[in-house]
Amino acid sequence: MSLTKRRWKAAAALTFALATALAGCSSGGNGTAQGGATGTQEAVDAALREGGEITYWSWTPSAKAQVEAFQKEFPNVKVNYVNAGTGNDHYTKLQNAIKAGSGAPDVAQVEYQALPQFALTGSLVDLGQYGFNAFEDDYTPSTWNSVKVGGGLFGLPQDSGPMALFYNKQLFDQHGIAAPTTWAEYVEAGKKLHAADPTKYITNDTGEAGFANSMIWQAGGRPFKTDGKSVTINLQDEGTKKWTSVWNQLVEQKLLAPIPSWSDAWYKALGDGTIASLVSGAWMPGVLESSVKDGAGKWAVAPVPTYDGGAPVTGENGGSTQSVLKQSSKPALAAAFVRWLNNGNGVKPFVDSGGFPATKADLESPAFKDEETPYFGGQKANQILTAAAEQVSTGWSYLPYQIYANTIFGDTVGKSYAGGTAIDPGLADWQKALVDYGNQQGFTVNAG
Repeated sequence: MSLTKRRWKAAAALTFALATALAGCSSGGNGTAQGGATGTQEAVDAALREGGEITYWSWTPSAKAQVEAFQKEFPNVKVNYVNAGTGNDHYTKLQNAIKAGSGAPDVAQVEYQALPQFALTGSLVDLGQYGFNAFEDDYTPSTWNSVKVGGGLFGLPQDSGPMALFYNKQLFDQHGIAAPTTWAEYVEAGKKLHAADPTKYITNDTGEAGFANSMIWQAGGRPFKTDGKSVTINLQDEGTKKWTSVWNQLVEQKLLAPIPSWSDAWYKALGDGTIASLVSGAWMPGVLESSVKDGAGKWAVAPVPTYDGGAPVTGENGGSTQSVLKQSSKPALAAAFVRWLNNGNGVKPFVDSGGFPATKADLESPAFKDEETPYFGGQKANQILTAAAEQVSTGWSYLPYQIYANTIFGDTVGKSYAGGTAIDPGLADWQKALVDYGNQQGFTVNAG
């Protein structure tokens, strides 16, 4: 389950530590495999046969089951599983251990959006040294791109979050609304629904960085570019403006439910029809099934709307990987665990727990793809979602200080939402703050 599903809170100490660490080297081991062997998967296989003990930090619901399955298959390896917290709690503890030079896990869960901050500080092992680049064709292009940073490979993709439209079909049918295929239709659906019943909203959005990034991605915007310490930020590019041209209408006409996502009120609103749809990642079915039981049989899934009515194009919303820390004394064994988790038998318990995989073979499996989903009235929802995984546009990248960027979104763009005004000025404020911050932390940041 991706942490983009949770609201980011301020973490100034964390972001300062991450950014200032860029100028130096991380503490701890050097990532050399046991026995000094590097460059091949044989080194990883040898470490697995040798066995040993490693520590794994993760927040995912499947982690415990995966660890148990791994140890059953490889009884000579002991994996100490630790849930070090979620969101910035997890990253703060991880960064503190890196700075201290001890106490870091061998393997840690890291979101795609957070990965550059740890990879660029030299804190992670480049798994390319073990021949893991050979796995590229096993994954969807967007998720593979998400674990490549500066030419290095810092994990194997675990999950994916291609966006789709989740909507309350019962409510839509009641008001004579068809699933929108374009964003123009989506706005009109929002107007029609709210006019017929002012207590109902097409969706909610109080200003969330993760959602905004995904929507900009889907619209073709590419606001963040990084080349070493050189960063360019352009939150006024064509794709970003394409998104705001749609979303401004919903904000300014007060067609968005003023309910923060992941709050108790949000779950209730999804169940009682107050919120009629969500544009979200492919992991959303698990959330709805487990936490919005009143919506069972009412909701359905459709492709994300497009801007021109053409073939669906989408972006990613969420997703994470597992990375090996350079501090690890057993990096090859840790790499073997990562390989098993995301390119071996560990994928099954992840999928069984409701995860949406990044591996093509699992996405294309008839057992997964053609499964009828009772929550969605028997719809084969995964057919929509797996198709979306093939429709993710390429070329997206995150900032090397994305966690910090997310924490100040509410202080800048969030004011536009709160005031019911156009988002563009808020994005301009966000951009200025990000340029200033990056330059203060040793990057060379330019406004595009």
